[in-house]
Amino acid sequence: MLIEKRFREILEIVNREKSVTVQELMNVLHTSESTIRRDLNTLDSEGKLIKVHGGAMAVEGVFNGVDSEIQVRQEINTEDKAVIAEYASSLIEDNDFVYLDAGTTTEKIIDYLKVKNAVFVTDSLINAKKLARKGYRSYILGGEFKSSTEAVVGSEALESLGKYNFTKGFFGTNGISRKEGLSTPDVKEAAVKKKAMERCVKKYILADKSKFSKISPITFADFDEALIITTGLSDKAFKDCANILEV
Repeated sequence: MLIEKRFREILEIVNREKSVTVQELMNVLHTSESTIRRDLNTLDSEGKLIKVHGGAMAVEGVFNGVDSEIQVRQEINTEDKAVIAEYASSLIEDNDFVYLDAGTTTEKIIDYLKVKNAVFVTDSLINAKKLARKGYRSYILGGEFKSSTEAVVGSEALESLGKYNFTKGFFGTNGISRKEGLSTPDVKEAAVKKKAMERCVKKYILADKSKFSKISPITFADFDEALIITTGLSDKAFKDCANILEV
């Protein structure tokens, strides 16, 4: 098969399926593994697809550059978020010192908390209110208030985080990419996430399946820096990842 035709067929498959493995391309195109991998490297360098471990994913629809209003995000994938949050809540134990990131999935953790003596730090006004109503000792970072996510950001928040040592941290993300890592649209919010993760012994990302194979402008952590808790994941590009837990 001519290389130009093979490129066209690879791109047709990737754009139709959104993600594909090297083995699947070998079977469809009746081509060797080395040839497929070489083709994917070429197409990735030309920006026509995104090469990932064991395959490739489509560029179209991958980029997510805007933070939706929190009221909108609260109505999306609610069942998946509840399953993820309930499992995450079970990981919090007595005497844990927990960082709870702003986000619609991390917020739901509070609904399922059964632990008695954990202490929380958060950058979210919503989280702080809910924790207080349930009787938990909690602290909120100081700094600039970001209305779309109702999170606290900026230099004061970063300075506050420098004094804490968390046993566990639970974080949201806008995008998950094996190549570009964990990302979010806002540079100030990314800085807070990054700093908080650095202060945690155990780090968890809570993400419904819509966040996978998405890239936002600012990367705040490498892909394998945290355990990613999700449910109903169908994206084949992530099926072999040791740091992804489906619940």
